[in-house]
Amino acid sequence: MERRQQSVTLKDPAAFSTKASSSRLQSFSFALSGCAYMLRHQKNTRIMTLVTCAVLGTGWWLGIDADSWATLCLAIALVWVTEFVNGAIEAAVDLSTETYHALARKAKDVAAGAVLLAAVGSAIVGFLILGPPVLEKIGDSFAMPFG
Repeated sequence: MERRQQSVTLKDPAAFSTKASSSRLQSFSFALSGCAYMLRHQKNTRIMTLVTCAVLGTGWWLGIDADSWATLCLAIALVWVTEFVNGAIEAAVDLSTETYHALARKAKDVAAGAVLLAAVGSAIVGFLILGPPVLEKIGDSFAMPFG
């Protein structure tokens, strides 16, 4: 009987957290707190905010179609999600050890590598979607009517 009781307890997230949420609203509050932490304490997220605004502004300026918006939004979300997971892994690794350990370094490096891959892939998507119409608009603005 004790074994069954233990397996039920292990499935309960509240058993492992000092801050288990008591409601969906509180869960949402914790998620917003995590977002605020990342924006306040991780300089890369502030850079990502600027790049995200620039990409979204360029898409709006160009009047891209719905499929292009969907692709851009997924690419942007991929980078943000990997950056947040990277931040969580870094925090967990830092919490787990106070001394240098090669595997801790490796975990942090691999998480950072995932962000790099997502960012490079998203940049390629952005250039493929936004590049040709930007070049066309810039070219049109330099074209002089001859008459």
